[in-house]
Amino acid sequence: MSKSDYDAIVVGARCAGSPTAMLLARKGYRVLLVDRATFPSDTVSTHLIHHPGVASLNRWGLLDRVVATGCPPIHTYAFDFGPFTISGVPGIDEAPVAYAPRRTVLDKLLLDAAAEAGAEVREGFSVEEIVFDDGRVTGIRGHGKAGATIIEHARVVVGADGRHSLVAEAVAAEQYNEKPQLQGSYYSYWSGLPMDGRFETYIRPGRGFAAWPTNDNLTLVIVGRPFAEFSAYRENIEETYMATFGLVPGFAERISAAARETRFVGTAVPNYLRKPYGPGWALVGDAGYNKDFITAFGMDDAFRDAERCARALDEGFTGTRPFHEALADYHSARDHHVLPFYQLTAQIAALEPPPPDLAQLLSAASRNQEAMDDFVRVTAGVTSPAEFFSEDNVRRVLAVATAN
Repeated sequence: MSKSDYDAIVVGARCAGSPTAMLLARKGYRVLLVDRATFPSDTVSTHLIHHPGVASLNRWGLLDRVVATGCPPIHTYAFDFGPFTISGVPGIDEAPVAYAPRRTVLDKLLLDAAAEAGAEVREGFSVEEIVFDDGRVTGIRGHGKAGATIIEHARVVVGADGRHSLVAEAVAAEQYNEKPQLQGSYYSYWSGLPMDGRFETYIRPGRGFAAWPTNDNLTLVIVGRPFAEFSAYRENIEETYMATFGLVPGFAERISAAARETRFVGTAVPNYLRKPYGPGWALVGDAGYNKDFITAFGMDDAFRDAERCARALDEGFTGTRPFHEALADYHSARDHHVLPFYQLTAQIAALEPPPPDLAQLLSAASRNQEAMDDFVRVTAGVTSPAEFFSEDNVRRVLAVATAN
């Protein structure tokens, strides 16, 4: 066994781990980034980066690389509820459009950026165990492709290893605000289904599907059912998936002229928040917080966690603030931001008809372009649901609709 010392070891090198490692390495810290996967490689993901996530890529100097992959921009979000459609532009100055790069493209790009920043990267490295000393995390034990077990030590171990995080399990991270699996979805990629820069969602009682463009002139099309129906869905994926489009004849006609290019991939996920820090450890991305993917916020959350966690660790490393205080602020800032989106996501993922007051508000918004833009900014993570659904804003939207 061999030893070496790092400021931080980041376990997991996808969209939470690589940016965390990159940002710490850019500040001059000694960072080891490990992942059992090798890159490029795919993973189950809706891979839509909303405008706040695109703004992060822009700040990091990586947006041009994403654009250079040929991934098309998405400028319009449309939500078809049946009786009405809300369509708007959620762009912001820092990120006027969204993107949905394939994970085979994006994760390698992020990994390379971490390496360029000075992080030591080990692909194909399996972590067997988290190492403790007197109750504090001090490193990892694992092996690479050669198979020899080694121990690496660090001041902090960051778990960016997803829902089934070994780091979170090892430290028994407190889990709270839990919700069960609410819906299950399958997706595939289609050619010959142009989206013209649109992200489209179709919502019907107990049913939902969406489509958006990605690399290589392909379109991701995802279809969801309530979790109570997911087992039956899994038994006959293609028939269930295709039958759903019959609820929207216009889309059914469009996809009938397209060709499915890949197998179906799908899952259903639990919803939770975990305490994201403790003695010698921190959590980012799905390791610390996960919600149903129906709102596709996961990558934006991962990017935001990476920035906030790296900032907090920098404060601790430099002595600007005690580690506990800096990471406690990371925790509270994360929860303050995500809880309104967490509740909204759970409501949408239930795939139930909206209650009458919400249906009235959305119908009123559909007759007011400013209100539609405001609503899609919520679905893009630009505006908090608490702001859009505030009493003052609801009165304003209803009043405009009545006046018109």
